[in-house]
Amino acid sequence: MINATLFTPGFQSSMRRLWRDQRVWLASALILAALAVFDPTQAAESALFAGDALLHTAPFLVLSIAIAAWAGATGADNLIAKAFIGAPLLMIGLGALAGGVSPFCSCGVIPLIAALLAMGVPLSAVMAFWLASPIMDPSMFVLTAGVLDLEFAVAKTVAAIGLGVFGGSVVHVLSRGGALADPLREGIGDGGCGGAKIRAPKPVVWRFWREPERSARFVDTALATTLFLAKWLTLAFILESLMLAWIPAEAVTAALGGEGLLPILTATLVGAPAYLNGYAALPLVGGLIEQGMAPGAGMAFLVAGGVTSIPAAMAVWVLARPRVFALYIGLAFTGALASGLLFQLWVAAQAGA
Repeated sequence: MINATLFTPGFQSSMRRLWRDQRVWLASALILAALAVFDPTQAAESALFAGDALLHTAPFLVLSIAIAAWAGATGADNLIAKAFIGAPLLMIGLGALAGGVSPFCSCGVIPLIAALLAMGVPLSAVMAFWLASPIMDPSMFVLTAGVLDLEFAVAKTVAAIGLGVFGGSVVHVLSRGGALADPLREGIGDGGCGGAKIRAPKPVVWRFWREPERSARFVDTALATTLFLAKWLTLAFILESLMLAWIPAEAVTAALGGEGLLPILTATLVGAPAYLNGYAALPLVGGLIEQGMAPGAGMAFLVAGGVTSIPAAMAVWVLARPRVFALYIGLAFTGALASGLLFQLWVAAQAGA
């Protein structure tokens, strides 16, 4: 007899969620299994490479996980609401800064954006936060400094804030003519769990361990963040090992290396389709730079991919009207190209100093 619970919406939803959670691990396992069949030597080398890379980044992982768990347990992310109070131009700057340093996860940003826009917060300030948030956060900064270097991490933070200010300013100018009124699609505006932080922000409790509920939240966040980072970084390091083994250095240098605009433009254009995840992209970019990719191209790839990756773009498409979506994509590509060019100029100036 077939159990009726198999057909309930709750069970089916749980199975879909389980599949989403496990498919990255499954992808890593399938890659190693295929390698074991067709190239056992490479399978062993890839597994060892991924293990060594995870051990090397472990200190940075621990710190980034602690930051994410601490932000959720204390309620420090509620402070982001204060960035949206003030004059429009000030709000743009504060929104970009908040996006560049905020600990919001990708699942919380979209409901938060919906809540802000539904409350009447100007699209210019929201766009500044919206563009900057996927590029950098405290955890990403720590991992970028560990996987690449501190200079790259600082430059990427500046790029995130700069892109937010640029995008917010453009939207502010366009909004004066009423071209961007009603940015949300019909039926969107509750704000979800992320929006509750703005509608009814709770006080920050720095000594969170004194409250059982916040202590449990710290543990839950730490565990979820650990699993999230572990699965994406494992897949990324396996792919990096294959990239280093199979992609000729001269091909990378020809496509993305060298001087001038073309490598950075190419990296900007391929950033979205070739991008996996902000954490997964870091070791991949590190491997490409080692093979000759221009640092500016790496910066353009990370910035463009962070903002316009397929999951992020789909979320924006579902949330915003087509004209706002098109503007978001256009600002992201323009800002990514500019970030790559400016970073390449900075690297060249440092080398010539």
